Amino acid sequence: MAVRLNPYVNFKDNAREAMTFYRSVFGGELEIRTFAEFHASDDPAEADKIMHSQLETPDGFTLMGSDTPNSMGYEGQEGFAITVNGDEEEKLRGYWEALSEGGTVVMPFEVAPWGHTFGMCVDRFGTNWMISYAAT
Repeated sequence: MAVRLNPYVNFKDNAREAMTFYRSVFGGELEIRTFAEFHASDDPAEADKIMHSQLETPDGFTLMGSDTPNSMGYEGQEGFAITVNGDEEEKLRGYWEALSEGGTVVMPFEVAPWGHTFGMCVDRFGTNWMISYAAT
């Protein structure tokens, strides 16, 4: 196995909904495991929370996520963005439209001063995304 860098996103009680949404956007296989399955919490309120989830997409993306345990503070998702870029305009535009729907558009998906089509948004789960299309 090669060494890889993968985003791991923490959520507050909606990891299942978020990761299922990301599967609908990117496609692929989604594995979801709960706190109960890992015997990771004695708190019955956490039994169905997501301890670990992993989405493997047809394009080779790996996105992981989990719910934040009640014993830990949750400050939201700040200080990072997940980027998706490439030269397949239709696919990238589709990602943009799905991710920005119901979220906040920070920068519209349009031609940027450096010549690429680029957009920034925060999706409805609080995840920051940057999508960039560069024609070859």
